[in-house]
Amino acid sequence: MSRNNNQINVPQAKEAMNRFKMECANEVGVNLKEGYNGDLSSREAGSVGGQMVKKMIESYENSMK
Repeated sequence: MSRNNNQINVPQAKEAMNRFKMECANEVGVNLKEGYNGDLSSREAGSVGGQMVKKMIESYENSMK
């Protein structure tokens, strides 16, 4: 059984991060469900994570203007 070691540093941000993850999954066409998503392929999971990073970098770059 695998354990999730990902921790959110600000507990109040957990729900916002879940919404962000769902938004990014929708953008790349991955059907995420609440809770366990272990049935996703590595490619699908990676595309969600990649989209999240892409949007975070874009947001940071925009804040620098």
